[in-house]
Amino acid sequence: MKTLSFLRAISFGMIISSFFVSSHQAFGIEKASLTISAAVSLKPALEEIKTQFEKKHPKTSLLFNFGSSGSLQRQIENGASVDVFISASQREMDNLEKKRLLLNDSRRTLISNSLVLVIPAAAEFPKSFQDLQSPLVKKIAMGEPRSVPAGQYASEVFESLKIKKFLETKFVFASNARQVLSYLEMGEVDAGLIYATDALTSKKVKVIASAPDVSHSPIVYPAAVVKTSKQPKVAGEFILYLKGADANCVFTSFGFNINSSNL
Repeated sequence: MKTLSFLRAISFGMIISSFFVSSHQAFGIEKASLTISAAVSLKPALEEIKTQFEKKHPKTSLLFNFGSSGSLQRQIENGASVDVFISASQREMDNLEKKRLLLNDSRRTLISNSLVLVIPAAAEFPKSFQDLQSPLVKKIAMGEPRSVPAGQYASEVFESLKIKKFLETKFVFASNARQVLSYLEMGEVDAGLIYATDALTSKKVKVIASAPDVSHSPIVYPAAVVKTSKQPKVAGEFILYLKGADANCVFTSFGFNINSSNL
């Protein structure tokens, strides 16, 4: 009898469980999950936006994969399961678009940034871009230009200022933009070129100069739905949210500039 009662209890439990699952699906309660591969320089802002977005959209959860834009591009090319890609430059997005790996007409430009020359907070030298040529400056940190947009922009700046050839033996390359900041915070380098937004997040470094806008390509962050996304509609809605007032308030609070255009 006990065995029979036990079996009846299990059967009843399975029926109830099945009912709830069916009810959730029938009433649209089933939760969606989006995977977003994003440039690591966006990490603080996007983590705040995640909290904001999920509170207003309880049926959707966000999973972020942060890294250098170049490495994230390669992951998508190699078949990584990604719904939305947010790059720190047009280059990586252009490459994916040429390979037809992005959903048509889903690309939007969200925000822009600027580049600054920084040194450890306790340091007194260098004081300018030209000072970088001094023998007192041994190491200069920057992103790896081939895979890190911040490094690409930094290389353009040094070229524009006509000092790159004098500095090449001093360069210390980082695998992403935030790693440059880490090198500076730990005092492992004498100077580094980083995003203005990254400089704002740390009290261990100080800005000594801003790179002229004309010295590098525009620093913009495009977003697009990856073609293999299983939830393209929800992914597209998230990108529209990133263009909206709530997300814009977060971006500006972290020092980004809002881009009003779509491309």
